[in-house]
Amino acid sequence: MSITLNNLTLWGVIEISQRQWHLILTFSTAIGFAIFLTARYLQSPWRKLPPGPRGLPALGNVLQLRSQQWLTFVKWKQEFGRTLRRCTNLSHYDTILGDVFYLNAAGQPIVVLNTQKVAADLLDRRAGIYSDRPRNIVAAQILCGGSILTFQYYGPLWRRMRKAVHEGLSSPGSFKDPQLNEALLLASGLLAQPATMDNHLRRAAASVIMSITYGTPPIVSELDPGIKAVNDFVARLTRAALPGAHFVELLPWMRHIPSRFAKWKRDAEYWHKKDSAMFETLFNSVREKMSKGIDRPSLVGTLINDAEKYGLSDRENSWVAANMYAAGAETTSASLAWWMLAMATYPEVQKRAQAELDAVVGRSRTPTFADFQRLPYIRAMVKETLRWRPVGPVGIPHLSTEDDWYNGMFIPKGTIMIANVWHLNHDAEIYGADVADFNPARFLDANGDVAPCPPETKEEGHVTYGFGRRVCVGKHVANNSLFIDMAMTLWACNIEPGKDEHGNVISIDTDAVMEDGIAIRPIPFKADIRPRFPEAAGLLAGEREFQEH
Repeated sequence: MSITLNNLTLWGVIEISQRQWHLILTFSTAIGFAIFLTARYLQSPWRKLPPGPRGLPALGNVLQLRSQQWLTFVKWKQEFGRTLRRCTNLSHYDTILGDVFYLNAAGQPIVVLNTQKVAADLLDRRAGIYSDRPRNIVAAQILCGGSILTFQYYGPLWRRMRKAVHEGLSSPGSFKDPQLNEALLLASGLLAQPATMDNHLRRAAASVIMSITYGTPPIVSELDPGIKAVNDFVARLTRAALPGAHFVELLPWMRHIPSRFAKWKRDAEYWHKKDSAMFETLFNSVREKMSKGIDRPSLVGTLINDAEKYGLSDRENSWVAANMYAAGAETTSASLAWWMLAMATYPEVQKRAQAELDAVVGRSRTPTFADFQRLPYIRAMVKETLRWRPVGPVGIPHLSTEDDWYNGMFIPKGTIMIANVWHLNHDAEIYGADVADFNPARFLDANGDVAPCPPETKEEGHVTYGFGRRVCVGKHVANNSLFIDMAMTLWACNIEPGKDEHGNVISIDTDAVMEDGIAIRPIPFKADIRPRFPEAAGLLAGEREFQEH
């Protein structure tokens, strides 16, 4: 009996020891795993993300990215600047002070850049890893079939398309005749029908882009069916590209929903087919004219002649041309609208520009591109318009393709990079204390010539045209159009604020904006547009007739 009891006791001790051993082993494993996770956390680069505002669980900062994001970004920059100055334990942020901050949009990392230097350091000097575009399912992939250059992924097709456009526009002087014609038509239209000012601006911008792209003659009405169809495409595209326009951008799995159950997808596919047919028809019409010996200078003409050089199909070339129109028409007309607003609200600027025109051009002929070098104030006015009111205030986002570090901050692969163009163009340290005012003289030197521009602006004086390998390929063409439109309009017209039925001046809010997709325009306003001198309208008409022949 005693032997049996002793054996039972022994087995009990062994059984207890095994339980204790399992407990110790489990506890030790848990401690080891916790140490591993802690060490990994302490060494994780994600601990050194740029600072940013707190967001909601799962959603992050999505709900904070509403309208006028550029102003929200400025506010956050100021808040982080104050916060970081008070912190003594954030040594790797010492030089940042809110210039870079991090957002989380439902798991999507976003980094906002708030100074020209930071934007240039990353998007220009490290363009090799910051030239991609974020996924844009509706605008880029469905509406445009993945063939629109502006939103296209960075790769071989993008490079071939980009090269084709760059070389097709490499001689902007060859497009000066249609630009001059459109400037004459614009000034004449504003004098004849000043009440429809915005319509004239839209017509002029659309018509000159159509002429440069397809070699078409001037379009005399913004109601032209062809212009309306292409403008409708641009409106659909820019609205679809607006962040938050479609839930599928936040929930990509929704793209697999059958079209019959998803109206947004069904509509986008329908318009892609219709727009593709329209742009292919426009492209083929140029080919047909060329076969008949009609070969006006145009981007499409160059694409057709050099088709083998770039290795692009007719369909791809037709979308290259579509991108030219989409990128140029709306932005040019919006810039002109902001400039007209500036002329109505800054009369001293208008008078100085007109004095320069009178001294150089006189009143017996209209301005031409031959006057370009002798009109530095008008050239500065182009720069100031694009600086003062950039039509794309947050630009078009870039996407990082590799993990990166900047000033001790970690930027993970797949981060959406947003340059806050609005603030970069309104940095008082670069542009002076009067940065909120419209003042072209900031771009002139002591002799009245155009001065060297801020170092990070590529001699543009602003960053409205973008960064790195994604910089606007048609910026020289755009600058020329704005120059001749402004010179011609100010030579012929006086622009003042409109009046109500009682003769009282209607005040204009220069800060009010109308967001139409990714571009902004001023809220519609009234302007009183009159001839500067009795012969103005007649001289415009005479020059138009001369140009036509």
